[in-house]
Amino acid sequence: MNKIKRSVPFLAFAVLAVNGLMAQSSPDEEKAVPNGWHLMDKSSTGYYGISINKAYDFLKAKKLKSKTVIVAVIDSGVDTTHEDLRSILWHNPKEIPGNGIDDDKNGYVDDVYGWNFLGGRDGRSVEKDSYEAARVYHQFKSKWDKADVKMESLSASDAYEYKNWLRAKSDIVGEINPLEALNLRRMFITMKSGDTVIRADLKKEEYSCKDLAAYSSTNKNAQKTRDILMSICKANSNDEITSVQILDQLESDLDKMDAVDKAPPAFRDDIVKDNYSDFNDRFYGNNDVFVSNKGALHGTHVSGIIGAIRGNSLGMDGVADNVRIMAVRAVPDGDEHDKDIALAIRYAVDNGAQVINMSFGKSFSPEKKWVDEAVKYAEAKGVLLVHAAGNDAKNLDSTYNFPTSLMLDGKRPNNWITVGASGDPKLGGITASFSNYGKKEVDVFAPGVKIYSSLPGGNTYGNLQGTSMASPVVAGLAALIMEYFPTLSAAQVKQVIEKSSRNPGTKVKDPGTDEDTDLNTLSKTGGIINAYEAVKLASTMKGEKKAPIVKPATSVKPKPKG
Repeated sequence: MNKIKRSVPFLAFAVLAVNGLMAQSSPDEEKAVPNGWHLMDKSSTGYYGISINKAYDFLKAKKLKSKTVIVAVIDSGVDTTHEDLRSILWHNPKEIPGNGIDDDKNGYVDDVYGWNFLGGRDGRSVEKDSYEAARVYHQFKSKWDKADVKMESLSASDAYEYKNWLRAKSDIVGEINPLEALNLRRMFITMKSGDTVIRADLKKEEYSCKDLAAYSSTNKNAQKTRDILMSICKANSNDEITSVQILDQLESDLDKMDAVDKAPPAFRDDIVKDNYSDFNDRFYGNNDVFVSNKGALHGTHVSGIIGAIRGNSLGMDGVADNVRIMAVRAVPDGDEHDKDIALAIRYAVDNGAQVINMSFGKSFSPEKKWVDEAVKYAEAKGVLLVHAAGNDAKNLDSTYNFPTSLMLDGKRPNNWITVGASGDPKLGGITASFSNYGKKEVDVFAPGVKIYSSLPGGNTYGNLQGTSMASPVVAGLAALIMEYFPTLSAAQVKQVIEKSSRNPGTKVKDPGTDEDTDLNTLSKTGGIINAYEAVKLASTMKGEKKAPIVKPATSVKPKPKG
């Protein structure tokens, strides 16, 4: 499965490559696009961006002033030292850094930038974790396997658990293509061997297709590794996919295949050491929201898309110009745990976040009730949740991607936006070929192909793609609207974003079938977000919230001159 947090759907291409059936990029896909195309205006540049500069011109003409908005990024971690993010990071105003005391008495010691729900009290952190399908299958196997189950006699909670377990069993124990499994193992062995040679030759621990463009080797495995990686990059129109990304995904998929016969390791339990089954045992983790360059890749990129400092001539510009990014780490390399996500949402809400970006997802949610309760809590507090639709080219109206706005009780909150990924004809199409979609489940589309943003380590930047990148484009726009129209409620901001989205006015590709269709068949609104249209619409609306009280910068009156 193409996980959201991996951002690029390249494993399928890797399998084709090892079979000698490598898919080729079309000429359109190979055309270069400018960095930041996703912010551009189609009428003036030809690119299907969100017209951000026109939006700012409109706000300036209206002489509107902005109010700082806190955006929580629930993700894999954030590089707190990055040049384009340092000054826009949220700092807990009630916490004294590094004193080892819970100054604000919120239960989290020294939570200066946010909190790491994947941390241990000893300072360690979970980076790799297992698939939820494997966890569900083995956790409930002894209870449901070979049981004489009569659905009508089950309680609602048991019925949900049993249906989940049957799906997990099908997912884990279902037919595994022996040839595919064999090829994956062969690829992994070949690439591990070749990787050792390439790292020594390039004197780099991690390298991308850019580094391999002029590389060749007399070592057979090194040359094969180079060719496989270059083929994957070409198929994805992305020369920044790295050796580590490929090897990690191969290893993860092999782990999933192994899960048929053995329960996955308790990666999280061995470090976090909470009582997972007790939701009231919630004050665990540590304050390390960075952890590592590798772990923070995804969250750092997402954060830059939302709010990287605008107009500083560094790297790129974020969507919103007056935000503070609250880093909440709850997403490992593998499937996130429901308890961590539910508590991450509650932490963000309790500490002042007005928008929460959630660029993650999985196919199973055994403790969905905890997440539902957290979503309802955010709704009651007026916090907007923005969620990535996923990268499996599937119809979410008939498949699963959690968390979801559809509650166990059948209701939907008014503070939730699900985002599919759009692209550009020069990048292969207006709809991203990998994006999930759904007339009922996906609200809007936003740019998510070849998005240039901040990367951890050395103040660097690069392209990633996925609905993971589309979601923060929407979260950034939501924050922008809240900055300049602070009396609009979360529900009104959702309404503004959806009503101001624009249909491209031409046929698009259905990611699931590759057939021509209208965007109206792939989402509720049938539109791609547009910042200019959004701020225009927002300016006409009467807010449901009280206007914020603006305090003077100082209470000291200036002395008269002379």
